[in-house]
Amino acid sequence: MTDTLSAISARLKPKEGLDYSLAAGMILLGVVGVTMVYSATRQPLINAGFNPHYYLERQALFVVIGVAVMYAISLLDYRRLEIVATPLYVLSLLSLVGVFFLGQSALGAQRWYNFGLFQVQPSEFTVLIIVLAVATYCQRRPDGLAMYDVMRILTMGAVPLVLIVVQPDVGTATIVVLVVAAMMVVAGVPPRFMTFLAIVGSAAVALAVYGKLLHKYQLDRIISFLHQNSTSPAMQQLIYEVNNAKSAIGAGGLHGAGLFHGLQTVLGYVPEQRTDFIFTAIGEQLGFIGSAAIVTLLGFVAFRMFWIAKNAKDSMGKVLCLGIFIFFAFSCFENIGMTMGIMPVVGIPLPFLSYGGSAVLVFYTAGGLVLSVSRRRSS
Repeated sequence: MTDTLSAISARLKPKEGLDYSLAAGMILLGVVGVTMVYSATRQPLINAGFNPHYYLERQALFVVIGVAVMYAISLLDYRRLEIVATPLYVLSLLSLVGVFFLGQSALGAQRWYNFGLFQVQPSEFTVLIIVLAVATYCQRRPDGLAMYDVMRILTMGAVPLVLIVVQPDVGTATIVVLVVAAMMVVAGVPPRFMTFLAIVGSAAVALAVYGKLLHKYQLDRIISFLHQNSTSPAMQQLIYEVNNAKSAIGAGGLHGAGLFHGLQTVLGYVPEQRTDFIFTAIGEQLGFIGSAAIVTLLGFVAFRMFWIAKNAKDSMGKVLCLGIFIFFAFSCFENIGMTMGIMPVVGIPLPFLSYGGSAVLVFYTAGGLVLSVSRRRSS
């Protein structure tokens, strides 16, 4: 009788452990992102005499492709990706080097490849590839990491980190540092050694700032972040975009001005609103209630990623999901924080919501990897 009940239970047990709530959350964020990008760009495009659906159509296409990629990757066994981790890592390094020769320069940075209809920022894909490379390396060390292994992981993160800093892309470089550090902690690196690395890293940052190793505009962003209450004309010019961002969010009040409304958005007062500052359009048009709902949805997606990492059956799944969780969670915190003036402006997109093919594809790919781990919690 017991054997019969066990057999029936086995038949009724789902063969796949796909986290449908996580998948639905990411798809819903993509739909919201398409809507907000359209609302942030429609009137400025009309005023300029262009097609008002230009960014809507492109962002919708990015999301559709991203969701398809997410589903396809979720079907793959993440453990089989071990054989492609090293080739992908090498390819990412080559792409970071190639951007200095073949890439497109914009806003003082050399970060993008231009393919006509779309641009690709290799540093965003590199973060995800580093996560995969470190996760597969830790999988090969089931008995723990020796000091040699720790140095290998540090090197794996340091080489692309230097190339990303030189572009320059301080925001992505910061994410690389946080992601690698978090994965090392999960992999079992002693806290004392992590403390030592934190001290060394802090000293390196201080040296870069006070030794004037950063670009002028990067120093200006740090200075403006620390002096947001200054009334000097020079400082007001530096904090122009942040002041307008905060004004747009504050103007939304409790309920917001409604989609396609709001002076800051309609008149285009917030620079780069469709990309780095998309949250200002959310705040102005949807108000505190709408903003809180979207932040809650972002938090739910982050929670599901963390929960899957915690319950993964092997070290590769744990490290992989945790790295993606840090990537996603810090991107959300930094992007929303910089629009409200509590974090410096470093050009990190808001996952699933900011306009851009690279960012959308990267985060849906990352989501697909987490879903792949969730499918195989019991296999």
